Amino acid sequence: MRPYLVRFTVLGAMAATMALAQTTPAPAAPARNDFRREMIQALDLTAAQKQQAKTIFQNIHQQAQPLAMQLKQDRQSLKAAVQAGDTAQIQQLSTAMGTLHGQVLGIRSAGMAQFYALLTPDQKTKAAQFKQNDE
Repeated sequence: MRPYLVRFTVLGAMAATMALAQTTPAPAAPARNDFRREMIQALDLTAAQKQQAKTIFQNIHQQAQPLAMQLKQDRQSLKAAVQAGDTAQIQQLSTAMGTLHGQVLGIRSAGMAQFYALLTPDQKTKAAQFKQNDE
């Protein structure tokens, strides 16, 4: 077996193991919603900004939801492929899931860029401080 093929197989198995470890949904969404809610309160947005932010975050959710559904299906398929020992399917699903995760990240990042664009300079400073305190 070629060295690069071995690496891809090992990476695929690692990805499959991580996917199997995530059989129960992580509480990431509520935590993200709590963080967003706290940040919006700290920024003291105007009513117009709150409405725009709500629209932006709804759009992010609508765009990302089909990808999240596909990821859920892929996780189930990956689990079956791992149990069947189908390394080719494991590799294919791992690659597809990586792409989907990247697309979700792109959607969320573009949405946050839209959100930051509607902030005043003072609010941007507060948002940066709030984000820094969270890290």
